Amino acid sequence: MSTFEFDGAGIEFRPGQTIGAALVAAGQVSWRTTRVGGVRRGLFCGIGICFDCLVTVEGEPNQRACLVVAEPGLTVTTQEGTGHEHD
Repeated sequence: MSTFEFDGAGIEFRPGQTIGAALVAAGQVSWRTTRVGGVRRGLFCGIGICFDCLVTVEGEPNQRACLVVAEPGLTVTTQEGTGHEHD
């Protein structure tokens, strides 16, 4: 299996699997916080309609983990709020 990095840890994934699916399979159930209140969020709809599964991929915030296909060596991080340092 291939891996990508999530918050410094290696996450295994199968070919064609999304980042969200790989994170859930690895036991990660939340990977973003809301702008207001810092509430933890993760996969909800799984089909790209909601925005609960946002992550930062290769430094680009607001990527829906349920739509981005995992690739070897990607760096994925938890998204805090809007994903921009100066909200």
